[in-house]
Amino acid sequence: MSYTTLVSADILAANLDNPDWRIFDCRFSLADVTAGHKSYRQGHIPGARYADLNQDLSSPVQSYTGRHPLPDFNVLGKKLGNWGVNNRSQIVVYDDAGGAFAGRMWWLLRTMGHTQVAVLNGGFTRWQKQDFPVTTVLPNITASQFRVYLDNKQWLDADQVANGLATRKITLIDARAPERFHGRQEPIDPVAGHVPKARNRPLQTNLDKSGLFLPADQLRQQFSALVAPYPAEQVVHMCGSGVTACHNLLAMEIAGLTGSKLYAGSWSEWITNRNRAVARD
Repeated sequence: MSYTTLVSADILAANLDNPDWRIFDCRFSLADVTAGHKSYRQGHIPGARYADLNQDLSSPVQSYTGRHPLPDFNVLGKKLGNWGVNNRSQIVVYDDAGGAFAGRMWWLLRTMGHTQVAVLNGGFTRWQKQDFPVTTVLPNITASQFRVYLDNKQWLDADQVANGLATRKITLIDARAPERFHGRQEPIDPVAGHVPKARNRPLQTNLDKSGLFLPADQLRQQFSALVAPYPAEQVVHMCGSGVTACHNLLAMEIAGLTGSKLYAGSWSEWITNRNRAVARD
C-alpha cells in the first residue's frame, strides 16, 4: 500500500525497517535558519535524512523572486538519489510545525512525478508523544537513482495569477495568518496586505487541537464553501513565499478536492513589482 497524503505515527513506526521507505526531517525556523538542522542533530526519527528549506528545497533569492524560489528540480532530483531515494520509494516527510514546512517537500515531490509521498500526521511532536524511538545516529545511506518527471503545470507565476484573477478563471487562497493577510502587521515582508480578490484560509485552520489534520469530510465541507463556485482545478494557493501554502493544497487533496495549484512566488514575489496591486482591509 502506498501513502500519498498523510501517514500516521503508528504506521511509520511499523515501517521503520522497511527497505522501500525513506524518511525526511524538514524542521525549519524562519527566525533562525540553523535551528532545524540543530534540532535534527539533537534527535530525529531513525533513518531520517535532513532536507533544508533554504539549501535543498529552494533556489537562491534574486531581486525579482520571493523568499523561497522553487529549486532547480534536476539538482533536487540528484540530491534525492544521493539520499537513497528511487522512483519506487515510499517517502514520509515531517516537521514540528504541523506540516507547515514538510508540506513543501510533499508538494515538490509530487510536482516531480513522485506521488508516493506523505506527511507524518502530527509530525515530530506526535511521534514523541507516542514514545516512538528518537536517535542522534545519522543514517547509513546507499545512493540510488531518482528520475524527475516534472509537471510544470502544477504552479503559476505572478502574471498567470494576475490574468487568472482578472478573467475570473481562478480563485486565490492565502494561507497566511489573518493579521498579515489584512495588512494589520507584517513581521517578515516589506509590504503589508494581500493580493486583491484573494481569500484567506490560515493553515492552522486545517488542524485540530492536538495538531492532527481534520477529518477529510470536514476539510471537504470547509474548502467547498470557501472556494465556491470554483472547482478544485481552478483553485490556486499562496502564502508569504510559497511554502506554507502547500499546507492548504495538501488539505484539499486529503479532502478529495484534487487538482489545485500553487502560486510559487507568493506574496514576497508579488510585492517585488510596484505595479502589482495591493489590498488592505
